[in-house]
Amino acid sequence: MNQQKIPATVITGFLGAGKTTMIRNLLTNAGGKKIALIINEFGDLGVDGEVLKGCGAENCSEDDIIELTNGCICCTVADDFIPTMTKLLEREQRPDHIVIETSGLALPQPLVAAFNWPDIRTQVTVDGVITVVDSAAVAAGRFADDHDAVEAARSEDESLDHESPIEELFEDQLTCADLIVLNKTDLIDVAGLGRVRDEVAARTSRKPVMIEAKNGEVPAGILLGLGIGTEDDIANRKSHHELEHEDGTPHDHDEFDSFVVDLGPVADPAGFIEALKSIISAHDVLRLKGFVDVSGKPMRLQLQAVGSRIDHYFDRAWAPGENRGTRLVVIGLHEMDQGAVRAAIEALA
Repeated sequence: MNQQKIPATVITGFLGAGKTTMIRNLLTNAGGKKIALIINEFGDLGVDGEVLKGCGAENCSEDDIIELTNGCICCTVADDFIPTMTKLLEREQRPDHIVIETSGLALPQPLVAAFNWPDIRTQVTVDGVITVVDSAAVAAGRFADDHDAVEAARSEDESLDHESPIEELFEDQLTCADLIVLNKTDLIDVAGLGRVRDEVAARTSRKPVMIEAKNGEVPAGILLGLGIGTEDDIANRKSHHELEHEDGTPHDHDEFDSFVVDLGPVADPAGFIEALKSIISAHDVLRLKGFVDVSGKPMRLQLQAVGSRIDHYFDRAWAPGENRGTRLVVIGLHEMDQGAVRAAIEALA
């Protein structure tokens, strides 16, 4: 890798794997490196950016955090990512390292390929692609089919497509990885972790290094400085979409939808969270995240839901003059009944 180029680390992983938490830990333990951070959200509520801007890391100010919202970065490379990178590289004080957090619904392959654009390639190289895995979700079978049932179905009808968009996306993110972080290992036992390792290894023909983590706690020295130059190897990491559309047909993400629900203050946060779990389960919501205005509390309550598992904590005080409110972004498959989900959540306020 050309040491004169700025190294860029791409951090990907499925919804709720813990990417933002891992990056927050990285920013606060970066050993003095000046890091610029590009965040790609799915939907128009910049939750991850708000969380990271509050981390207080001296080497990563609010000006160093750039959000690309309401669009999948792999679909908007030319319109959003390239101009953002160009502006970043034109700064008088350039960063020591660039970290890019993709949306949980993004394919990392087109993003890595964008580093071969002439204006980018001469100045930046992909230090490595890191894929974060929610070990607890995988252990619970969220990405594992009943293989015997699939094979039985195949024997009856070879035309059936037994792989869901979610599984394909999960595999694509693993296929592009230089390093796989098995996160949330504290939520499963040793036997479960073994099954996760086997499941992840079976999902990609490439065999990147796998490490274990809890709460996204991985030393910066492990995440940064891989020196891979991944853009030079992108042809060996093709996604399902790329393999299916090698004739040039563009891909899309119509399988997924997202929308934002705005509410007023919540008087009973515990009851609100329990009710959300029921809504998520009833409507097969993939991901829910956002902030809650709790009546009488000076601090903002952050919610992060993966399936019916909801993490919540007070992340910071409401700023003077800030408009308080409850805002939640809901992400699900295209067939999700948005009206029913919205009505159910709004009925809780």
